[in-house]
Amino acid sequence: EIPPEIGNLHNLEYLGFGHNKLVGVVPATIFNLSTLKHLELYNNSLSGSLSGTIPRFIFNSSKLSILSLAKNSFSSFIPNTFGNLRNLNELALHNNYLTSSTLELSFLSLLLNCKSLTHIGLSNNPLDGILHRTYMGNLSHSLEFFVMSYCNDILYLDLSSNFLTGPLPLEIGNLKGLVGVDFSMNNFSGYNKLQGSIPESFGDLSNNNTLNLSNNNLSGAIPISLEKLSYLDDLDLSFNKLEGEILRGGSFGNFLVELFEGNKLLYGSPCKTSIHHASWKNALLLRTVLPLRTIFMIVVILLILRCRKRGKRPSNDANISPVATSCSNEEFKALILEYKPHGSLEKYLYSGNCSLDIFQRLNSMIDVALALEYMHFGYSAPVIHCDIKANNVLLDDNMVAHLSDFGIAKTGEDQSMTQTQTLATIGYMAPEYGREGRVSANGDVYSFGIMLMKTFIGKKPTDEIFNEEMTLKHWVNDWLPISIMEVIDANLLSREDIHFVAKEQFMSFVFNLAMECTVESPEQRINPKEIVTRLLKIIESLLKKVM
Repeated sequence: EIPPEIGNLHNLEYLGFGHNKLVGVVPATIFNLSTLKHLELYNNSLSGSLSGTIPRFIFNSSKLSILSLAKNSFSSFIPNTFGNLRNLNELALHNNYLTSSTLELSFLSLLLNCKSLTHIGLSNNPLDGILHRTYMGNLSHSLEFFVMSYCNDILYLDLSSNFLTGPLPLEIGNLKGLVGVDFSMNNFSGYNKLQGSIPESFGDLSNNNTLNLSNNNLSGAIPISLEKLSYLDDLDLSFNKLEGEILRGGSFGNFLVELFEGNKLLYGSPCKTSIHHASWKNALLLRTVLPLRTIFMIVVILLILRCRKRGKRPSNDANISPVATSCSNEEFKALILEYKPHGSLEKYLYSGNCSLDIFQRLNSMIDVALALEYMHFGYSAPVIHCDIKANNVLLDDNMVAHLSDFGIAKTGEDQSMTQTQTLATIGYMAPEYGREGRVSANGDVYSFGIMLMKTFIGKKPTDEIFNEEMTLKHWVNDWLPISIMEVIDANLLSREDIHFVAKEQFMSFVFNLAMECTVESPEQRINPKEIVTRLLKIIESLLKKVM
């Protein structure tokens, strides 16, 4: 046994009794050692109740960074007092007989206080309950290993909206009692996402009815073992890099094609299809006085309006503001479109008399993304705006945003590059546009990404702090892995906000999407359809957390 007199060694920093045959309980006096940093008691035959062994208040062990009690015979509840060890770096409790006092595994909520945690080991304990993102999403951002395999009956594993990277763990297949798995949207730390293939072992989750792996970087084929999941009725594999044919067996015949979108190398479809209803997406209104360099663009817009009157409308049913009149002479050509009383988005972002909350700003970005979706995909020859910025986004009576000013717009085949000598606004232009005068639909996506950043950080791309070496994009990208609070507009979020964590995660989604819009290579930028889908999922996720 471990003698209680160990507690008299007041200068002790390292205590290692691993790989012995010690029995009995752990003396509570050990946790009164204020100097103790490492306590390693793994691989013994120690027993007793951890909640009875460790004092309720263990602040005296505040320097403890490594605590290993693994491979013993401890039983009863995992104590919440571990959360008082603010400097804890590694916690190893695997291979015992430990349980949780609540179905929600409440001991994890106290570990939120341990901001330096990198390792948590809970495998091979008879734990049962729900592993939820409320706890997991707020654990230390330093966390590298969270292992919970071979536990009893974890019912729901929700690790969505985190900073997780690397491959999906094969051991998840050992959690036979799982009825729900959600690893979606782990894409905040720069471009890092969950990657690798979907493990075949996921097919062993025989009771599972929910599987959400969307918005990651998963590749390879969809494992045929998933057809064995007879209870699966909620699936989302969208926006990954999966390839091969979509499965048709098992429950896959009941899923909509939208649940597989964003995987460019997937082909085929499940049995179900759907009609994309989005009547509220009537967002595109071309308006105000639009000076045009050639009569050609007037003809293009009038043709679009003509098609609209004939009922030839694109699937997203975009509305275009009626043309009131036109002006034309040798020196001036213009379309007069609908007036928007609230003026530009720029005014609301930088005027002391006007302000927009976090939801209004995101809704404005969704409106503009819908406009881009209509312009780029509504017709065989996409309209390329060439000058997307907050000054060209106008707000109507209902604060709905509308894209404006098509003065330097062009048309061209989808994904083609058009050469021009007309320059757009500095700070918003895509690199290939500024260097070589090459414009394309992908260039509009880049400008949208810059505007998306600007909308939420309260800074302009042309501010003095930005230059050739440190652009707005690079500034945001450098700060993202460190602290969102250093980037976001201070008027939008404070740490005193009761929904601070949810909104901080929401902003991580937004900035990461902006980074995908502004990658250097035009071909690697996402398209407006993907942008719209992602933005809608982001706002839906936030509303669920704050409502």
